[in-house]
Amino acid sequence: MSVTFPAGFRAAGVTAGLKDSGNKDLALVVNDGPLDVAAAVFTSNRCKANPVLWSEQAIRDGHAKAVVLNSGGANCYTGAQGFQTTHATAELVGELVGAGAVDVIVCSTGLIGVNFHRDKLLEGVRVAADQLSRDGGADAAEAIMTTDTHSKQSLVRTEGWSVGGMAKGAGMLAPALATMLVVITTDAVVDTEICDEALRAATAKTFDRLDSDGCQSTNDTVVLMASGASGVSVDAHELTAAVTNVCQDLAMQLLGDAEGSAHEITIEVVNAASEADALEVGRAVARSSLFKCAIYGEDPNWGRVLAAAGTTKAVFEPHQLDVAINGVQVCTGGEPDESPEKVVFDGRAVNVRVDLHAGAESGTIWTNDLTEAYVHENSAYST
Repeated sequence: MSVTFPAGFRAAGVTAGLKDSGNKDLALVVNDGPLDVAAAVFTSNRCKANPVLWSEQAIRDGHAKAVVLNSGGANCYTGAQGFQTTHATAELVGELVGAGAVDVIVCSTGLIGVNFHRDKLLEGVRVAADQLSRDGGADAAEAIMTTDTHSKQSLVRTEGWSVGGMAKGAGMLAPALATMLVVITTDAVVDTEICDEALRAATAKTFDRLDSDGCQSTNDTVVLMASGASGVSVDAHELTAAVTNVCQDLAMQLLGDAEGSAHEITIEVVNAASEADALEVGRAVARSSLFKCAIYGEDPNWGRVLAAAGTTKAVFEPHQLDVAINGVQVCTGGEPDESPEKVVFDGRAVNVRVDLHAGAESGTIWTNDLTEAYVHENSAYST
């Protein structure tokens, strides 16, 4: 199901002792080739963690041999010592897998501003390298969890080649990307340009439209590695379609595991003047605490939707907006329509459709409600 299903990859997930819980906290994914093509996208937060600063440079040539990921500490705002830890980690991984340090992507997740024990981390790297296997994908996916309640894996099989992926993330889910570490693998034969094009197109339509709580992480990293081990050459369209499917699946798993959430909300904005307008309106609704609290209380308060839309610069006439919640047209032309009492909240899924009547473009944003459990989780996170 995970990163080791495509041919040419091995992985491991081990306990390095970075987490007080004693759970797995270090993962290693290695590309055995014959190709070492790779691409990556990172958080757009200006405050970047040491591993992001390292990996942004390492991926510039479009090649990577391995990805090493730790939970139990973000290694962000940890000074020169923290960057030295990142560098030492990449050097050791490179030595153990027969590559240069610049061919190693480093990822970390956990608390900001906390220095973890470098010796434990490096010893964990050695253990992980010894345990690399074609069956190690599930262990690797488990090792990158923080507040996640379960590991997240995905797989797309096509004729003669495949794409696999793993992800972590449960809070601070906001573009771009979301608080996530994601590794995607494929055994297709592709070049660096196709790899990069496919990843950027896929993340733009999936992870970048996930907006759980409006908070953007310092560590977000999504990596795509291609081994070419299938011997099957694919074009940009084929790879983009498969990678997008994996990213979409993982994004919805992240949303479903959002900290403390009771509902997953799809906000569909239609008939916008531009896709950018549709996404701006969708994000404004997704980031409205009033709207999110209303959904938690299963209150179809469509006024919260219109109020959020009105904070944007999107093109529309305020008194021509329509809103439907779970298929019930509660607002038409900026006025009450069907009774909100007709809206049925059945299960976790909620659909909100906003019609701007301003054009022919559309866009969808995914979010979740705001609950007491989310507040508790994040008020006690560091303690």
